[in-house]
Amino acid sequence: MRLKAKKYLYDIKQAADLLVAFTAGKGFADYERDAMLRAAVEREFKIIGEALAQFARLDEGLASRISEYRRIIAFRNILVHGYAQVDDRLVWDVVEAKLPVLRREVHALLEEPE
Repeated sequence: MRLKAKKYLYDIKQAADLLVAFTAGKGFADYERDAMLRAAVEREFKIIGEALAQFARLDEGLASRISEYRRIIAFRNILVHGYAQVDDRLVWDVVEAKLPVLRREVHALLEEPE
């Protein structure tokens, strides 16, 4: 794997780890009432989406090994360009249901031998 591709994966891993830290012990009600938490979560998802978009440009084949990578990139675009229409329940669902899968897949790619 090219060094630049690995850097994008590391950026995704770091943002995902921060998302886990930010949301630990929190529920949807906490998320909904805490503007700073919502901003932090959305920021890390934007980083994940952008890093994944750059990663896919470098190596579409490896990117395709990340479940729903195109949807992750599209989610980033919604957060950036459609910010007025962001559904907090959808974001929280991604935190709970999709983030663990992404973390496992990125970890596996980073652990692969050169």
